Amino acid sequence: MRARRGSIRLRLLVTGAFSVALALLLAAGGLALLFDRHVERVAAGELSDRLEHLASAAEIGADGALVMPAPPRDPLYRRPFSGHYWQIEAPGARLRSRSLWDHVLVLPPATGETWQGELTGPLDQPLLALVRRITVATPGGDLPLRIAVTMDRADLDRARAGFLRDLAPYLALLGLALVTTLAVAVSVALRPLSAIEHRVAALGRDRERRIGAEVPAEVLPLARQIDALLENRQAEVERARLRAGDLAHGLKTPLQALMGEAARLRDQGSPDAAAGIEEIARTMHAHVDRELARARLASDAARACCDALDVARSVAAVLRRTPRGEALRIEVEGAAGIRVRLDRADLAEALGALAENAVRHARSGVAVACVRAGDQAVIRVRDDGPGAAPGLLDLLPGRGLRLDERDGGTGLGLAIAADIAGAVGGTLRLRNLDPGFEAELTLPALA
Repeated sequence: MRARRGSIRLRLLVTGAFSVALALLLAAGGLALLFDRHVERVAAGELSDRLEHLASAAEIGADGALVMPAPPRDPLYRRPFSGHYWQIEAPGARLRSRSLWDHVLVLPPATGETWQGELTGPLDQPLLALVRRITVATPGGDLPLRIAVTMDRADLDRARAGFLRDLAPYLALLGLALVTTLAVAVSVALRPLSAIEHRVAALGRDRERRIGAEVPAEVLPLARQIDALLENRQAEVERARLRAGDLAHGLKTPLQALMGEAARLRDQGSPDAAAGIEEIARTMHAHVDRELARARLASDAARACCDALDVARSVAAVLRRTPRGEALRIEVEGAAGIRVRLDRADLAEALGALAENAVRHARSGVAVACVRAGDQAVIRVRDDGPGAAPGLLDLLPGRGLRLDERDGGTGLGLAIAADIAGAVGGTLRLRNLDPGFEAELTLPALA
């Protein structure tokens, strides 16, 4: 499961893990508080039992003095400063546990029959104390007594620490289980978003025209906005295509008129001027043809497809009937059924430009090969000519650059082929061989 920085998945996981950790900390604090209260209630009950035992063991002697014939035998009451103390106070008399040694507990003012709270021990340690006031009947009248029993709070703190130590592994396991469950839940919740990824990828490959409404409700508004933008873009492209087509067609008539004027100049004895005008007219005509091709490519390409090998054979058949092609060996090889996402006429125009260039410069032969590489179709056109200067390879697909100025070419063939390939996400690569030259056309292939 991958999670990149800034992704929704990472944010959900980090936020969820932080929330789980915070919840577990709060739970641990709450359980510790409940444990403290429970332990304190148990300790208070134990102190109450001890206090009742002291109250039953205390007696008034024959001389009216307060005595303890049978003091508690608990060793904690015998060990000095153990934190477990008892003290009985009567008017003019006081009995203490041996553990207090020579220290006297300072009891709170008498405010009721029973008081429970915290006192300070001989070593300044906090004590949990229970103080109760009782009345004992004597021959001389009722005698009020105050009995106090204490317990060291350190014992309670140690019990709480032990409880938290025992609880920590279980909380860690619970946290791990919750984070794992959260990760699974996030993966399941975000899985529908992969449909959008596939649809956007299909848009980029011209397999789909819109994202559509079959997406999670949370991202449906975004999908609708993208679809609206795509519709506006398509409308703009269609209008631009129509304008380019109108412009190109509108220029054809003036170009034909220029060619007519050139013919009249030649008839009138001005062949040089006629040749210049014809050269300009041919160049402009090539530009018009290129704009028409680009306008056609801007139309809907999602449904366009053709067989690469079939188109290559058709182009080769045409070139074999040309004067230059009759003198060369033109071979076509490859696997049948390699379908590319391009209109047949567009592929023929691109491949024709590459093959014509190869025929123009070849010495003895031209070879065209069609192969499939993954989801791409690769068409290679090779010749055994002199090749191009290494510094010109990257410039050849540009406009108007020609290797041979002696022929009547316009230098737009490679540029048109590059435009056609780029319109569908393909590429045109040029390289020198030893000897010869190769043009490699890479186009998206259909499954």
